[in-house]
Amino acid sequence: MLDALTLVTGVAALLLAAWCGWAAYRDQPTKDWHFIGMAVVSLLALVQLVIGIVQLARGEKPEQGTTIFVAYLIGAFACVPAAGFMSLAERTRWGSVTVAAGGVVLAVLEVRLYDIWGG
Repeated sequence: MLDALTLVTGVAALLLAAWCGWAAYRDQPTKDWHFIGMAVVSLLALVQLVIGIVQLARGEKPEQGTTIFVAYLIGAFACVPAAGFMSLAERTRWGSVTVAAGGVVLAVLEVRLYDIWGG
């Protein structure tokens, strides 16, 4: 795995969480610019997913097993879009809280991916 990409994705996820957490604190639902932020973070997670699969295809192996690594890659890719869709259903401050929680979850998944790969 690329350590720099893992770090950038985790930091971007935490920034998104703080941004949406601030919106929730101000009693605001997710807005269009929050969805742009979610798209950027999701794009980083997609790049990480592709790089992880390419590395596996080249024969590189994670220390803690390929199956769990792929499961975490897919989960990391899916968590922010899932939170974004749920925030569309809840057009109150709780939608922003949902996205903030999704950002924190993604940051934790990034740490775990780093550990699984052997960091």
